[in-house]
Amino acid sequence: MAIILDADVLIRGEKGSFDLASWVAAHPEDQFEVAAITVAELWHGVERATAAHRAKRQQYVQAVLAPLPIIPYTEQTAREHARIVRAKTYHLWVGPLRSVFPGHSSAG
Repeated sequence: MAIILDADVLIRGEKGSFDLASWVAAHPEDQFEVAAITVAELWHGVERATAAHRAKRQQYVQAVLAPLPIIPYTEQTAREHARIVRAKTYHLWVGPLRSVFPGHSSAG
């Protein structure tokens, strides 16, 4: 099975709040991948880093991405991403008791 690693997981690994290496090692039967949009988010973090942290962050990003296949961000992926974000946003604003099923949404 392939597991797509999200930017949050990789960033927590960099910050030390999540032991990414141990978690990956505990799942030897799985393959890990990263989405192209996640790669952009990680490099955005490198670009925003202060001069004092930029080199270290760049080394981390290069090291963590090196063994991972990168999944392209296609138009279909973008549409699905928009659908998921909309559903999540709807739940955040309307609350967990409202349904997101078609016909039950007040958002258009």
